[in-house]
Amino acid sequence: MKLFNAFLKDESGAVTVDWVVLTAAIVGLGIAVMSSVGAGTTAYADKISSHLAKRSVTTTY
Repeated sequence: MKLFNAFLKDESGAVTVDWVVLTAAIVGLGIAVMSSVGAGTTAYADKISSHLAKRSVTTTY
């Protein structure tokens, strides 16, 4: 019983659990942002690409 009570009072792993939860939240937020912004970014990149494709490059020597 003493071993079980000592295990319950031990908080050495609590910081690790906090960091794991914090890291998971940051990764989840990053995925949410990328999924919501990704389509708009792709569409804007396509517009830029088509605009640049219409341009001609002239070189003078």
